[in-house]
Amino acid sequence: MEAIRQIEQKYTKPSLPVIQSGDTVRVHQLIREGNKQRIQVFEGVVIRRHRLSEVTACITVRRIASGVGVEKTFLLHSPNVDKIEVIRRAKIRRNFLSYLRNRRGKSARLQELAFDKTEVNRSEALPAEEVADVTLTEIDAEASEDALDDAVSIEGEVKSENKAARAEDTVVDADGSDTQAEQTEEVESGVAKAEPGEGEAVQS
Repeated sequence: MEAIRQIEQKYTKPSLPVIQSGDTVRVHQLIREGNKQRIQVFEGVVIRRHRLSEVTACITVRRIASGVGVEKTFLLHSPNVDKIEVIRRAKIRRNFLSYLRNRRGKSARLQELAFDKTEVNRSEALPAEEVADVTLTEIDAEASEDALDDAVSIEGEVKSENKAARAEDTVVDADGSDTQAEQTEEVESGVAKAEPGEGEAVQS
């Protein structure tokens, strides 16, 4: 086992960006054609992560090309993978997003999360052995707590504003009578007086 680990350490990259399922990534892949080589960029959504704590760690990236779904699996520690950039981050609840294969257009969109793109994409983002320890549950929990706090504060402000509005609308006199009710009765009685009676003729 020690010999295998030594061989794996030789081909293990010192650091990797933090990649999660649901991320929109841009993979820079080295393509060799005879004596020439070039960088090919493949951009898509990560629908699965595999064995992140091992040298065989890989991700499956899916995109729609000319109306056809295309999926590629990249070995993170492969020398042919030059660089991986995380463009967007989405809120998801599972590791394998297989349901995206049956969706098109707006139904395939994921709820986007705010994140520090510079921090995630820096070259020394995380040591390779620590990438597997980063779970989406912790990130979602923090985002959910922030959203819950914002919702509670907004709800409290709305309730206080509604209470103040009701207090202004209803003015109670010193003797305990409701001024608003009296005004409503006066308006209704005025309308009744303005209407012609049964025996009165309407003047043109």
